[in-house]
Amino acid sequence: MNQIRIVIADDHPIFREGLKKVIERDAQLMVVGEAEDGEAAIARVIELHPDVAVLDLDMPGKDGFAVVRAAQEARIAVKVIILTMHNNETIFNSALDLGVAGYVLKDGAITEIAQAIRTVAAGRNYISPELSTYLLNRSSRGTELTQNKPSLNDLTPTERRILKRVAEEKTSKEIAAELFISIRTVEHHRGHICEKLGLRGFNALVKFAITHKSELS
Repeated sequence: MNQIRIVIADDHPIFREGLKKVIERDAQLMVVGEAEDGEAAIARVIELHPDVAVLDLDMPGKDGFAVVRAAQEARIAVKVIILTMHNNETIFNSALDLGVAGYVLKDGAITEIAQAIRTVAAGRNYISPELSTYLLNRSSRGTELTQNKPSLNDLTPTERRILKRVAEEKTSKEIAAELFISIRTVEHHRGHICEKLGLRGFNALVKFAITHKSELS
């Protein structure tokens, strides 16, 4: 039986320890690293190449989304589960647009986390049951986007500027520095662009931007 190797990142040590104990009750699940902030989480993921990373969305410094971006830019094939207190549809959609495999509300994390890890490690998605309405809404929007055929013309000037730099394969940090905005603002814009254009999954935004690079000049 192959063990599933996991990194946990959360800035609350008591919660992190409780989560670890619950996870390791399952003999197939092994926590190989922990982190208390975004920078440490990035370091653990790059160093350890875990099968699954369980990331708190709100961490000091870099948030969970920034950790996901860093893993993608480093070409680390890790399945990500976002932990959050936010039962918020916009944040939920931003997470899925970014390509995360799991989205778990902290209120139910202790009871759900082992199943969530097993599910994403098997190549499927896991979403807290309370968020089923968001999935239905997302599906409806996807159908509307297909029918309406969204294009670059639907983007704001700022979104086009960001997309142009994505086409140049610049990181969110580099884009933020060039445009004099925060990294988190860049992340939010990237999420909105994905939502408007109906882009889903790992690196879909980069591929789209490169394909349409000539239209962004």
